[in-house]
Amino acid sequence: MNTKGNVFKYGTNVDTDVIIPARYLNTSDPVELAAHCMEDLDASFVTRVKPGDIVVAGSNFGCGSSREHAPIALKACGVGCVIAPNFARIFYRNAINMGLPILECAEAAEAINDGDEVEVDFDTGVIRDLTSGREFQARPFPAFIKRIIAADGLVGYISGRHDEAGTSGDAV
Repeated sequence: MNTKGNVFKYGTNVDTDVIIPARYLNTSDPVELAAHCMEDLDASFVTRVKPGDIVVAGSNFGCGSSREHAPIALKACGVGCVIAPNFARIFYRNAINMGLPILECAEAAEAINDGDEVEVDFDTGVIRDLTSGREFQARPFPAFIKRIIAADGLVGYISGRHDEAGTSGDAV
């Protein structure tokens, strides 16, 4: 499991209100949320982001409200990974539940620059800045988190487990 893309770098305390402004919370449609992702912080983000691109930020990324709309919007834009020294705990959990890979690595978050090309290996936790040639080590995901992300989130993971067990998940 890997991603490779260009970096969009932001500062500390990027809260869920700038990831997806509250005025757009009347929908949970990923396409509609993606159209407004980061617009109050970086109006050109949605026109520049490409599948696999990586958001790198300072500490406390995803602070603010507990809305899962924020990781949905990032993922729907094509963001392949978010790297920060640390994340607001509820954002961390929501990101995993929505299937958005996030890695905590203070050294990478500090050293990687906006526009750098970066490759991430989620199996090993290795982050390679292909622009600078530097390599960083994040803690790789445990196997169960890799399975959740590979299933496109917790709902997909649970649905897949029902299918494996031979049940449809329908109410009896």
